Amino acid sequence: MTGTVKRNLCGTALALLACSCSDATGGNGQPILFSPEGNDLNAYSTGADVAAQTVIRNADEDPDGRDINGQVCFAPDGSRVFVAGEDTGQPVSPAGFGLFELSGSEVGELSAVQIGKLVPTYPGAETSIPDPYGCSFLSDGRLVTSDIGNNQTGPANGQVIVWFPPLDVATPRYCKIDVAVGTAGQVYVDAEDRVYVTSSRVEPGVYRYTNLPTSADAAGGCAGTDETGAPLSTSVVRERFIVSDANLPTVNGIAGTPSGTYYVSSVLSGVIAEYGADGKFVRRILEPPAGETIGFEPYSTGTPLGIAADRSGTVYYADLGLVFRNGRFGPGPRLGTVRRIRFDGEEPQAPETMDAGLRFPDAVGLFTP
Repeated sequence: MTGTVKRNLCGTALALLACSCSDATGGNGQPILFSPEGNDLNAYSTGADVAAQTVIRNADEDPDGRDINGQVCFAPDGSRVFVAGEDTGQPVSPAGFGLFELSGSEVGELSAVQIGKLVPTYPGAETSIPDPYGCSFLSDGRLVTSDIGNNQTGPANGQVIVWFPPLDVATPRYCKIDVAVGTAGQVYVDAEDRVYVTSSRVEPGVYRYTNLPTSADAAGGCAGTDETGAPLSTSVVRERFIVSDANLPTVNGIAGTPSGTYYVSSVLSGVIAEYGADGKFVRRILEPPAGETIGFEPYSTGTPLGIAADRSGTVYYADLGLVFRNGRFGPGPRLGTVRRIRFDGEEPQAPETMDAGLRFPDAVGLFTP
């Protein structure tokens, strides 16, 4: 089933509307889904009839625009502040994570204004373009981000970073907790403030981090430095929580479920798999129909990159529209979609398309009132 999509393009990056007294929702108290696509930031209502709006337009099409990529995450304090990858004008303006404030009450009347930017150092930046991707907040307002690093070849140099409030200052303080992730992806923080980051290369899987630094100095567990001279944690504990397997050859997305398990996506195999609290495989909730392969057209069920799950358990995913043409894999021209999987009891239903004809939708994020 596909919901009716009604699209509104009223918002731009620097158009700040009067803040509504009510939380932004997708209508009828439903959460709003956000998804970067082709450097735009789109928003979707999540009811039966899907309303869509481009909240931030890319800089090539809007002189006041911003180029947005990667996961979207909202601060846990109800401030309506959110973070997303922002690489407008790079390399002149360095890539980093934009800090934005959302205004408006429903999809169709949303806007966002940028109030800050978080820019770390990047190892190997002279040979690979910095590529911010993942983000998630800890319960006390600390922010965790990931940048991809080398994407397909080369040493594992993706980063995971903890940022310390306040974030809306000229030079936010941070401490790196990992600088050797093989193609780092999405970030998830659980109820115990344990951090999970996906990796699709070198030693692929999902890494879990505990004993995080509390400040950007030795007293807070950040006594080291990396090759760029940036602060590096000496306290963090890293474990390989989920190991890449036949279900997950190319791990990218991770989301927690209401029951305490984890959904993990693999874009190349077209799979979203569920793993238990112990990191062991439980089942697949999405996979291509038997016999389908990626060719000139993508899987009919999509190639899930970024994922999210709401409080009811509904799963949302950004489908890259991956195809195999001219001897290589890559996103097809406007073949991307945004989809969701709803459940009948514990049984996943066929995915529903919320939007189609998209250019490189690479992630999703939920704002839940």
